[in-house]
Amino acid sequence: MVKPALTDYPGDTDLAFGAVLDRRLARGRDKVFLLTPEGEFSLGALDDRATRLAHGLAGLGLARGDTLLVMLPNAVAAIEIWWALARLGVIQVPVNTAYRGSILRHVIRDSGAATMIVAGEYLDRLADIAGELDGLARLVLAEAAPVPPSLAAGREILDLAALYREPRGALPPGPSERDLMAVMYTSGTTGPSKGVMVTHAHAYHYALAGVDLMALGPEDVYYAPLPLFHIAGQWNVTYASLIAGARVGLPFPFRPERFWAEVAGYGATTTFLLGAMASLLHRQPPSPNDARTPLAKALIVPQLPEAAAFERRFGLRATTTYGSTEANVPVKAHFDLADPRICGRARDELYELRIVDERDEEVPVGKAGELTIRAKRPWILMAGYWNHPEWTAQAWRNLWLHTGDSMMRDAAGNYYFVDRLKDAIRRKGENISSMEVENEILAHAAVLECAVFPVPAEGGEDEVMAVVVPKPGERIDPAALVAFLAPRLPHFMVPRYIELADGLPKTPTGKIQKYPLRERGPGPETWDRERAGISLKSLVKKERTA
Repeated sequence: MVKPALTDYPGDTDLAFGAVLDRRLARGRDKVFLLTPEGEFSLGALDDRATRLAHGLAGLGLARGDTLLVMLPNAVAAIEIWWALARLGVIQVPVNTAYRGSILRHVIRDSGAATMIVAGEYLDRLADIAGELDGLARLVLAEAAPVPPSLAAGREILDLAALYREPRGALPPGPSERDLMAVMYTSGTTGPSKGVMVTHAHAYHYALAGVDLMALGPEDVYYAPLPLFHIAGQWNVTYASLIAGARVGLPFPFRPERFWAEVAGYGATTTFLLGAMASLLHRQPPSPNDARTPLAKALIVPQLPEAAAFERRFGLRATTTYGSTEANVPVKAHFDLADPRICGRARDELYELRIVDERDEEVPVGKAGELTIRAKRPWILMAGYWNHPEWTAQAWRNLWLHTGDSMMRDAAGNYYFVDRLKDAIRRKGENISSMEVENEILAHAAVLECAVFPVPAEGGEDEVMAVVVPKPGERIDPAALVAFLAPRLPHFMVPRYIELADGLPKTPTGKIQKYPLRERGPGPETWDRERAGISLKSLVKKERTA
């Protein structure tokens, strides 16, 4: 296993994405970078198209500091758009492709973007909220598709293909490493989703951590069926591979039954798996060929409790880490961890870490508390929350970034992830705001109040559970409630478990107490959507055709 020379990019080198890309291009434009079901793409070919697109976007008047929404499935175009925007200094706002309804409306409005690049399959969702998107003046269609009249009215409609223009002159001066590269929306805990402001230096160091963690080198093919609108898919895999000179296998979506065939087809040596993905693979029926793959390294977040058995079965080495959109990757793990609960040791060359109590006083070794962070280099932690200085001030109180995550450190310096302090849920790699789910449940005419909280799931993540109190005289059928929620929420937010109750536990001041509900979890009277065989896709389709 060849470890790349990280000194290729010393600390005083420009970390703006365009500069990083130019350095890699100077080493060989013809090197294949992207492997897809449609074929192979070299660095030079991708850059040529991205440059033409940058000229087309500049011709629309988009300039450094503007925001632009991108709602696309994984595709070559998504990478070309990312590279084009980064060269221009236009701030990319990736949109989770499962978003719909009020959550989608919030992201579009909060971003302040006047332009959105969108795939045709998501136009109906935009049409549902078209009357509430006054600031969205222009839609760029990723492919030819009919635009609903309510969405087209008063808006400029363009085709993405028409924006790939031959360069005429030079592009405007590009951004610096301290300029914003993206606003990445991550689910809020006491309010709507928050837009994390990410600088070019922040994105670079997130990607560089992936290079170092996985010992990526030019011989590697990094295969990760993760969406490009997430930091893991875009930076930890794709950007890290660019820095290391590796290649990227770009499949989507993840399907456990075809995972190993795709790994073999791409000759993949490295992969990134969410804990739930690894658990699904591990639960597949064993095969004599399980270990006969080119895959040698796996990053699993969070790590499986059965990590050692997973390694033996599939003939690879696995490691894990801890990171977030706000906090970058402040710890580094290694292969052959003695305890799968360990997520790494502090990256002391870049970060200061403290574990504190509710008074922000440091706790003793071995005691859990909130992880807080400061950076030793500028611009590598979040620059704040877009449009919300009050949220930024709260997160950065006492001059430390508060992660909202409970951690514990042992005497040897290992960090252990304990729990999430914030009222959020992690399901299938997605952060879920319980408040956003509760708001949609409360929109049902028969619901008086509700509480949404996480319960443990296989793979180290969560399932969504809701305890619902009907209004006096009303009856609620859990299956009907799910049918109500399916077209209003991303699929990963729809509760799996629903329990009906006469009331909810509350504090003396009237606040709902979720702790006893979470501790109890599902019981004999709890309705289970999976056990009931409810298909969310069929419910959404039925709603569309109704």
